[in-house]
Amino acid sequence: MISTEYKEHFSKNFTLAYPVVLSQLGHILVSVFDSLMVGQTGTLPLAAASLGNSIFTITLVFGLGVSYSITPLIAAADGRHNYTRISLLLLNGLVSNVLLGILLFIVGYFLSPYITVLDQPANVVELAVPYINVLFLSMVPLMVFQAFRQFAEGLSLTKQAMYISIVANALNIVLNYILIFGKLGFEPMGLLGAGWATLISRVVMALAMAAWVLYAKRFAVFRRFLRLRHLSFIHMYRIYKLGLPISGQMIFEMGAFSFSAIMIGWLGARELAAHQIAINIASVTYMMASGIAAAATIRVGNQKGLGNFDAMRMAGFSNIAMGVVFMIGSGLLMVLFKNYIPMLYIDDPAVIQLASGLLVIAALFQISDGIQVVGLGALRGLEDVRIPSLISLVAYWVIGLPVGYFLCFKAGFGVDGIWMGLLVGLSVAAVLLTLRFKMLSNRLIIR
Repeated sequence: MISTEYKEHFSKNFTLAYPVVLSQLGHILVSVFDSLMVGQTGTLPLAAASLGNSIFTITLVFGLGVSYSITPLIAAADGRHNYTRISLLLLNGLVSNVLLGILLFIVGYFLSPYITVLDQPANVVELAVPYINVLFLSMVPLMVFQAFRQFAEGLSLTKQAMYISIVANALNIVLNYILIFGKLGFEPMGLLGAGWATLISRVVMALAMAAWVLYAKRFAVFRRFLRLRHLSFIHMYRIYKLGLPISGQMIFEMGAFSFSAIMIGWLGARELAAHQIAINIASVTYMMASGIAAAATIRVGNQKGLGNFDAMRMAGFSNIAMGVVFMIGSGLLMVLFKNYIPMLYIDDPAVIQLASGLLVIAALFQISDGIQVVGLGALRGLEDVRIPSLISLVAYWVIGLPVGYFLCFKAGFGVDGIWMGLLVGLSVAAVLLTLRFKMLSNRLIIR
């Protein structure tokens, strides 16, 4: 039987998590609908979308990681009712995010032509470079959105970002249809049209989220320090000090998946297209689980700020349990529909067969993926970010990728072998991160 205390935690977790789940889903659905609609134009554009999104994902998660540091800092300050600190975090978090978004765009734009050194098919690279450059530009409005969103989530306000993400995704789908296929008088732009649709929808997201935070009455008490003279290098340093290790951890994880796509590209365009289908679906469940992880960050950080360490520990483990249940359901759906999901993307029988096999492996690593992502969220609530980053480095780059390379190119498992390696890496990360949260929470309770 589940205790009354845990039932209360599950209820609070769900109330916080489901809007974040839908909002996080918004981020990844941009890529999903890009792939779904671009896939209708052929295998080659779908392979280019896979390559472009795999590289852009590294930039995306780096920016998201820094922005995620705002939430636990505000949640802890909210637990102490320190409104001055929250106001200063809003200003400095916004400026930090904008500066980082501009930097990521500039670096990405000037480095994108060097994709050729990754030894990918030349015709795939030719399509991918213009597409990825537009995605890099979209980092600027996305980081503005993230600054206001993480501020609101730190105050346990999660629904508004959900509504904005839903509207922006609907807009992205409409713009995809118009720009990819050339409707309403526009010339067909193919994959590049998907990039412009993403940029426009993210500008709308940023403007809507900014308008809510800057004009809603409930935030009036936090807007009193929104002046340039209140910029604080101390606060910005604290944000980056906490955020950069989070970014590092996310890059180690997502970078492993991106490098897997590069290795798969060595096998051919069909394997790369199949990988894009499977990783699209796996990314959807991951981002939804990361919504539960965000709830874990908020609740653990808030309870830590209040000094309720027993409740803090329960909040962390109850969120991990929710993540496991959700991912088991996701894995079952992948297995049941493994032969039908690829058909939504493409009509190439060889690609469909390869993608079906990868979806089975994706189903197997759902539990590990759910545990590790929610475990990371709970540890962020404790402001513990450096050791989790090292755990991700070891799990994916020291263990997962080498195992995948061996199984693919030495043992003859092909693209399935690389995904088996990812399964091993995720499982190692899940065990180590859970043990880390257990150790730290026990230490606080004992103290």
